[in-house]
Amino acid sequence: MASEAAIRFEERRIARTEELDLVLPECEKGTGSVILKLNSPELIDGVRVAPVTLWPDDRGYFLEVQRLEQGLAANFPASSTQVSAALNYPGTIQAFHYHLHQTDCWTPVFGMLQVVLVDIRAGSLTYGRRNTVYMGVMRPWQVLIPPGVAHGYKVIGSEPAMLVYLTDRFYDPKDEGRIPYDDPHIQYDWETQHK
Repeated sequence: MASEAAIRFEERRIARTEELDLVLPECEKGTGSVILKLNSPELIDGVRVAPVTLWPDDRGYFLEVQRLEQGLAANFPASSTQVSAALNYPGTIQAFHYHLHQTDCWTPVFGMLQVVLVDIRAGSLTYGRRNTVYMGVMRPWQVLIPPGVAHGYKVIGSEPAMLVYLTDRFYDPKDEGRIPYDDPHIQYDWETQHK
């Protein structure tokens, strides 16, 4: 007879492939680890963060999103890489979704985002870990998100935000799964942290 913990674990399973076993973790309410350094030891396994060079002048700024075969998306095949953009208004929450095979590389090009990552890969060294990364024009970073890491964001500040993202394969709705932004297992706290 299966233990009660094993039954609860099985009830939280949301997807399984040959490579991944995705199970909602049981998290305490909060924001997880706030990532303040590019090489933070708190980063979820496989997630990478890199700076984006931004050249401001009296006309505005120039930002280089990505060069093929270089940077975080260096291994993205040119034949199937897709580049997309999303514009969202202040306060918008786009969360959560995950991919079974696709890797994302996100670069906010204006505005500010509160990016949230949750490791839902059972067996991962960082299973259940949550990361919060504040990124955009005030912190020009990009983030690489591997398959099995649930992700989403909230637009913070008073301006809209534009996210440009590369994927290592063309969009396939069968590869994507959704989790409500207020999932009771993840318990991410989207409220402003009045510290």
